[in-house]
Amino acid sequence: MDTLLKVEDLKVHFPVKKGLFSKTAGYVHAVDGVSLTLEKGETLGIVGESGCGKTTTGMAILRLEEPTGGRVLFQGQDVGQMTRTERLALRQEMQIIFQDPYSSLNPRMTLDRILGDPMRIHGLYDTPQEIRDRVDYLLEKVGLTPEQGVRYPHEFSGGQRQRIGIARALALNPQVIIGDEPVSALDVSIQAQIINLLLDLQDEFGLSYIIISHDLAVVEYLCDRIAVMYLGKIVETAPYRAIYTDPRHPYTQALLSAVPVPDPDVARTRTILGGDVPSPIHPPSGCRFHPRCPSRMEICDQAEPEMRETEDGHWVACHLYG
Repeated sequence: MDTLLKVEDLKVHFPVKKGLFSKTAGYVHAVDGVSLTLEKGETLGIVGESGCGKTTTGMAILRLEEPTGGRVLFQGQDVGQMTRTERLALRQEMQIIFQDPYSSLNPRMTLDRILGDPMRIHGLYDTPQEIRDRVDYLLEKVGLTPEQGVRYPHEFSGGQRQRIGIARALALNPQVIIGDEPVSALDVSIQAQIINLLLDLQDEFGLSYIIISHDLAVVEYLCDRIAVMYLGKIVETAPYRAIYTDPRHPYTQALLSAVPVPDPDVARTRTILGGDVPSPIHPPSGCRFHPRCPSRMEICDQAEPEMRETEDGHWVACHLYG
């Protein structure tokens, strides 16, 4: 497979200001050394608790948040070293579907403008009629009609608005789309429709996805590989079957044990984590998870574990596999 996207040791630290003169008193380590790859045609899922850095990772990949350190390589090119013109061209290749369909669409723009303006800005088509035809095509592809192009976002339901967001992400013919909790704000029945739509579009246009979610059922259905995040770091990454059938990291095991099972006769052992998630301003030394880990060893609070490949394609950052 061809590697489209490579993230190396990505860091995003937000300054914490205090006092009358807003002096920097510390940093929030939102993303603290994330490395991952995305292959052509692949869907990579990023999962973890709220506040673990999933969304910030996606934003930093797209340069919607400026990274503090690390590199993002798109088809071998360092995004951080690109000129303004080169980065504008990159916007055509990498797009995002935002989490909230109610706040991510401009309420003063019709669908025709929401979808057509990016094409005009990037000069994709020569005539207004070509743009008109492309807008109509995209609306039909996401389950809407060309006649609805003159309407405004407030005239649509949440599921329809998310379809508009998907159409907007497709407008510039991208290769990579990052979905930031693309179905979490929708009803369950609508979630299924949007998930199936994403899969159909991937097959038709050869898209590569990064799906950010806390819903493990959605990620299992959509993704080829899964990366598990905890407190700004990737702790485990593997093909989705390996994650769900043989989780290695204690945090991944705890996450999966919390997923409801519809069969009441299935006996399960629930892993209850003690304590609270540590502050990203003052993350623990050594392994970030060790204060809550049921398998904690003496080395865990002294040394940070490295990612190790325990099986083909199954990487774990845990001293249990040292």
